[in-house]
Amino acid sequence: MESRTLEDRIRAIEDRLEIYNLIAGHPPSADTGADYFTRAVYVADGELDLGRGKATAGNEAIAAVTKTPAHQAAIAGGLAHFAGLPRIELDGDRAVVTSYLQILAPHPTADEIEVPAHGATRGYRIHRVGANRWELVRTPQGWKIKRRSYRTLDGSEPALDILRQALAPSGKLGASPPPLAGEG
Repeated sequence: MESRTLEDRIRAIEDRLEIYNLIAGHPPSADTGADYFTRAVYVADGELDLGRGKATAGNEAIAAVTKTPAHQAAIAGGLAHFAGLPRIELDGDRAVVTSYLQILAPHPTADEIEVPAHGATRGYRIHRVGANRWELVRTPQGWKIKRRSYRTLDGSEPALDILRQALAPSGKLGASPPPLAGEG
């Protein structure tokens, strides 16, 4: 077992807390179109790979996605990103985070249901559930996103690869992960 100093252990705790807050900021930023937040949390040459041929590079271009008419329409329709607790793998000034993400939308045709003391609603439906792989780097401004890969959990290998990589015994993070299955 590796012996770590108290300072190293405290730094790891602080790193995890900062990373938790970084990842936890994604849903409210996406659901409000907070491009300033997205711009700030990606490195300048960051990458966003949503699969299905949807990829963007550069923190300015990634932040601009939240201001597109389509994304703004989704926000106006009640878009809600709901994230699961992330798994964090630290390696010095790099980290890999794996998390689940549900995208919820109001259900426009469901019967209205009343919950005592909470009002009546048609409820929400799960639009999509996916797996995220966040590759982070420590910068002088704190932890930032170098690359985010997202794949819909539909039984296909690309999404399962993200989850398998999270559990693979590695000891140290590789320079880059193997390509996601079916993604070239």
